[in-house]
Amino acid sequence: MRKAVFPGTFDPVTLGHLDLIDRGRKLFDELVVLVARNPGKSPILTTEERTKLLRRLVADWRGVSVDTHEGLLVDYLRRKDVGFILRGIRTVSDFEYELQMASTNRALSSGTETVFLPPSQEHALVSSKLVREAAALGADVSRFVPPEAWRVLRRRVRPDRRRS
Repeated sequence: MRKAVFPGTFDPVTLGHLDLIDRGRKLFDELVVLVARNPGKSPILTTEERTKLLRRLVADWRGVSVDTHEGLLVDYLRRKDVGFILRGIRTVSDFEYELQMASTNRALSSGTETVFLPPSQEHALVSSKLVREAAALGADVSRFVPPEAWRVLRRRVRPDRRRS
């Protein structure tokens, strides 16, 4: 059975994330969307909110589950007997960073392979960071995130700066 993990902070989940999850679930028998708890970051949404939102969004997708983890990804992979990591690559800088991570993960856990997927054209330049920043400045980012994420995100951004 081919099991993979798609790790990320998903703060917020974007349509690009959902596109990769949908495509990834066709490549693997089981795909775990792994919401990272990273104490070094200050997410807009809590881990629980991100996890709950993702579970709702993928509830009907066969072979997809959502989990959370704090710590080394390879520890999670060993504990859950997962051999693949799914990662999206948008830019050359993404590739350089992800290649380093893939090499490190393989060195820390032999047998771990990372599979890179480019985004679909319409999601090629969308990132959670840019979505968060634009929303915080009042932009309508609804075209980049699922409606459920936009509703949650709007409650978190400063309403006095929001433009409709």
